Amino acid sequence: FKGGDTCEYLLSSGRFLGEKVWQPHSCMMHKYKNSEAKNCLIEKHIVFIGDSRIRQLFYSFIKLINPQIKEEGNKHGNIPFEDKSASIKVDFLWYPEVNGSMRQRIKSWTEGAVAKPHIIVAGAATWSIKIHNGSNEALTQYKINITSIAPLLEKLAKSSDVYWVLQDPVYEDMLSDSRKMITNEKIDAYNEAAIRILNSSSRNSKAKVKLFSVSKLIAQETIMKSADGLHLPESSRDTNAMILMNVYCNKIMKPIDGSCCQPQPPLTLIQKLAFCFFTFSIIGYLIISLIHRNNFRKNKSCADLESGEEKKPAASTPNVSTLEMLLHSFCKLGLIMTYFYLCDRANLFMKENKFYTHSSFFIPIVYILVLGVFYTENTKETKVLNREQTDEWKGWMQLVILIYHISGASTFLPVYMHIRVLVAAYLFQTGYGHFSYFWIKGDFGVYRVCQVLFRLNFLVVVLCIVMDRPYQFYYFVPLVTVWFMIIYATLAVWPQIVQKKANGKGLF
Repeated sequence: FKGGDTCEYLLSSGRFLGEKVWQPHSCMMHKYKNSEAKNCLIEKHIVFIGDSRIRQLFYSFIKLINPQIKEEGNKHGNIPFEDKSASIKVDFLWYPEVNGSMRQRIKSWTEGAVAKPHIIVAGAATWSIKIHNGSNEALTQYKINITSIAPLLEKLAKSSDVYWVLQDPVYEDMLSDSRKMITNEKIDAYNEAAIRILNSSSRNSKAKVKLFSVSKLIAQETIMKSADGLHLPESSRDTNAMILMNVYCNKIMKPIDGSCCQPQPPLTLIQKLAFCFFTFSIIGYLIISLIHRNNFRKNKSCADLESGEEKKPAASTPNVSTLEMLLHSFCKLGLIMTYFYLCDRANLFMKENKFYTHSSFFIPIVYILVLGVFYTENTKETKVLNREQTDEWKGWMQLVILIYHISGASTFLPVYMHIRVLVAAYLFQTGYGHFSYFWIKGDFGVYRVCQVLFRLNFLVVVLCIVMDRPYQFYYFVPLVTVWFMIIYATLAVWPQIVQKKANGKGLF
């Protein structure tokens, strides 16, 4: 745990998992679908203002809304985009230099004459380096211009989300002759100026312009694949656009598999009641346990005094009441649920997206198989699909399915298909076990039904309460519960046919 805002980490740090999967530091990034992007950005106005690199980011962003969009039209001009179905408006404004023209456009949004965009993404520098041949005078003028723009951006940041995109490094060996003056040394100097000047105003210390610096890290790994040494490859631009979408939309959509930029969810009333219940259980158990042990010591010392002899401490322990056992169980359950909540619903621990590799899936399976060779037991059962055989089969499947979920193997199609077979087999095993019990025992009493329903659902119901999840989120338990009730109803309704009746009447 390093504390801090996960939005900061998302915008400034991370690493590649493999070649294409970007992993932000300490949090999980959600991959937005078109429908989700539209729901988040409904009736929003987004503006990208800057040079050709910002234009590329603009195209990658609108492709998250409409994948059919093609990069065409005037490259050195304004480009509008509108999705009428969701009333989303996204504009690219061509301002390749940080100068008076850019300042005037930004100022128009602060004066109220023009509606303010909800999101502003800005950035420029390479044209200033190119046009002025990398001169120091150009850098000085850049500092003056961005100093004049900074208060306006900070004013906009009070009501809108404002992002300043720092300049990506270039691949100098691939640059054309007209761009040779754009060196990484110059780019670093311009970035340092932007970082130092933006958000430096003490008057607007609460209104922060967010620095989009993570693009530099992504570019350092991928700029070698650039077509011209200046512009990022498409996959890197798409990653940057997805980061922007996560920064803005995660706090609105609150995706289950995305933790970046999500505030810790407030405790619901039922969660607070559960917390109080487990707290009182722990306090009650400690009080009763101390009272019992204190009484036990007193009774033991009195017995020793009456006998007049010194005796060695007895090995016996104080009698444990049913209430104490129940409270002890609730204590353990409460501690387990607290750990679950801290891991999944709080921001105490760093989180990471699952990234599948063959070794992360197959090595644990091989390890368990080798380990299983040394743990074998004999059985007296000879029937096919006897209880011990089905239990072992289900145990192996549980282990494989667990490794499958931990390693994120659902992205690898052959493994995914085999795991679907195991899940279906596990469902069959569960139904077969319930059927066998009713068929052999003929016990259709309410006690048996309540016992099975409790055993299947108790943990899930507690998880729903503590984790604030819907029952359907734990999809397999509702599935086996429904099929248990179907099997019970099928065998319990008239005419009841069980093993004893079938054998007695010669039906089979």
